[in-house]
Amino acid sequence: MTEQRPLALVTGASSGIGFEIAKQLQSRGFDLIIAAEDKVIENAAETIGRDGTEVRAVQVDLRTAEGVERLYSAVTEGGRAVEVAALNAGVGCGGLFTETDLTDELDIVDLNVRSTVHLAKLVARDMAARGTGKLLFTASIAATMPGPRQAVYNASKSFVLSFAEALREELRPNGISVTALLPGPTDTDFFRRAKMLATRIGQGPKDDPADVARQGVEALFDNDRKVFAASLAVKAAGLINTVVPDPVKAKLNQVMSAPTGRATEPTRHR
Repeated sequence: MTEQRPLALVTGASSGIGFEIAKQLQSRGFDLIIAAEDKVIENAAETIGRDGTEVRAVQVDLRTAEGVERLYSAVTEGGRAVEVAALNAGVGCGGLFTETDLTDELDIVDLNVRSTVHLAKLVARDMAARGTGKLLFTASIAATMPGPRQAVYNASKSFVLSFAEALREELRPNGISVTALLPGPTDTDFFRRAKMLATRIGQGPKDDPADVARQGVEALFDNDRKVFAASLAVKAAGLINTVVPDPVKAKLNQVMSAPTGRATEPTRHR
């Protein structure tokens, strides 16, 4: 990787929003270290690096502390400072809490919450010591409402949003900017992996992950506290959620996350 270009880290970058965040940062002149748990991350690195950008892929399971430490070692072994870190990796699970698999929900906690805290601790300390850096946390519009039929997922994203906003205030004196990205339903593989293709939200309209990523990265460089992305409908829902009572939002979430019984088609992206 060249010394002339700044370095960015993006997790959950094999496809979907994370892949598009990496492309946005590449277009802004960053070399990249991208991480994901699957082998597709190598293909993502090859695609993004076709114009000469230096892109290093790290296949790693961030649900484990060992995986987080291994990624951090890969990031720091060359001695280059990470100027931007986009902590995007996440997973969901749909269904009634009494009927879902505990392992699936603990995976949500381990990836969405535990690994986010662990990796942020390592990266933010380095940035604070240098007095510069940018952190982008992918939360969700789900962070603004209770989530019947997605109880653990919504709670995990509420944690990410609160965590990001707290770090923003803590790290401001150290010259670090922190932004939370709150997408609405997005055309990725999330709903298939969460076993929610047969739900109203799984079959409803979705935003393009490229638009979500673009708005997220723009907000990061504009030093915005958070951004609801990407459509006007999602932005309006984000504003409405600030005034609608939680019980009402919970009822709505339950309706949208309930199975419809209709046939489904897979989404296009991860």
